[in-house]
Amino acid sequence: MGRGVAVPHAMRKTRQSEVRLPRIMVVCTGNICRSPMGQVVFARALARAGVPAIVESAGTSDEEAGHPIDLRARDALEERDYEVPEHGARLVTAGDLAERDLVLAMTHGHFRSLERLAARSGAAIEIRMVREFDPAFAGQVPSPRLDIDDPWWGTRPDFIQALDEIEAAAAGIVAWARAWRLRG
Repeated sequence: MGRGVAVPHAMRKTRQSEVRLPRIMVVCTGNICRSPMGQVVFARALARAGVPAIVESAGTSDEEAGHPIDLRARDALEERDYEVPEHGARLVTAGDLAERDLVLAMTHGHFRSLERLAARSGAAIEIRMVREFDPAFAGQVPSPRLDIDDPWWGTRPDFIQALDEIEAAAAGIVAWARAWRLRG
């Protein structure tokens, strides 16, 4: 699942020029629960809104590298009729950040880790927390209050809650991508 692409190609040829698509990366700890759920949810929301974008996911830890999406996360997504592609967890790198237009953190801890990693890359990177895009949290600055808790330690209701919180941000992500395309 390394890539949730809302269109078939990173570049779409037009008569006059090539159009670059916004590249979004969703990040959690191990890249087996929350970030792949975010990738799937945001890719579908963007595709349904007709906003071409590339959506990917990664983790701040390489502990789960190569592992598939957690079965409980897959079940939660499939219960809501999301298509869940194959996935292999991977570690986010400074190079990944430099190549993305928006990087989304699931927790304030991830946000801070990504800021440190971005500082090493030297690139100007927009790093935000997922819940900053949830209308219920609009205008709030990154803090632990915006965390989407790790469901890995919990049970089915914890995965459903994480999915609910991710879905609540989807319309905001679509609006961001539309605005990004207008800034072109």
